[in-house]
Amino acid sequence: MGSSRWMLQLVGALVLALATGVLVFQWMAVPRNAPTAAVRADNATAVVVAAKDLDRGAAIDAAMLRTVRLPAESLPQNAFSDPATLVGRTLRERIYQNEPLTEARLVPKDGGAGISAMIAPGKRAIAVKGNKVLGLAGFIRPGNRVDVLVTIDNKQVPGRIRTKTVLENIPVLATGTELEDNGKGEPSPVDTYTLELTPAEGERLSLAATKGTLHFALRNPADETLVATPGASVKSTLSIASSSDKAKTRRRPDYVVEVLRGGQRQIMGFWRNAK
Repeated sequence: MGSSRWMLQLVGALVLALATGVLVFQWMAVPRNAPTAAVRADNATAVVVAAKDLDRGAAIDAAMLRTVRLPAESLPQNAFSDPATLVGRTLRERIYQNEPLTEARLVPKDGGAGISAMIAPGKRAIAVKGNKVLGLAGFIRPGNRVDVLVTIDNKQVPGRIRTKTVLENIPVLATGTELEDNGKGEPSPVDTYTLELTPAEGERLSLAATKGTLHFALRNPADETLVATPGASVKSTLSIASSSDKAKTRRRPDYVVEVLRGGQRQIMGFWRNAK
């Protein structure tokens, strides 16, 4: 009798353990992140991003845009969800592929389009004529910064010809080519460069372009250092060259003599046929 009772207790314990194991297995098989994933999917919002790299000043069309879904906590401020609301707007700055478009990166709706929309408040856009040399053989592009040098031959100034840096760290808004009459009744291409300047800087550029020959010096975009230079004249340039030539052609002495005077020692050089 006691043996039967013991067997029943053992079987009951085994059945209870088996049932507990099945319940634990089923509980662990349920994906614990399913509710969280469902919440995130429901919380995603459509955002308009650039379908490709877009240049500053570009007028937006539908082909430049696409829509992606982002979690609400990742949305940039003032982002757009409908691409149609952006068609025809103008970019205030360059935007790279897959970057969201926001109101802060666009020109105001009444701000127009093209170069005029890209000019910062208080600045002016002024174009100057140039050539391949002035444009560093095409290396100067919109978005670069340049120093402007001018060479002027002024008969009223001693030394006459002088080169001076008159503007520094100037943004280039646009580059292009226009056609002009070459004097033979034929159109000839002329390179133009549009710079963003303050009114005072624009006056200096206009005078320099009228009275002299312009040169651009391309800057590293991370270099914002301004350097005051005295300028270069023909006399100062040639004097530096002549000093260098004299240093290179100076003849070594034929004889070297050590002279002792009291407690002082002096080395003296002598040349044959010295004049």
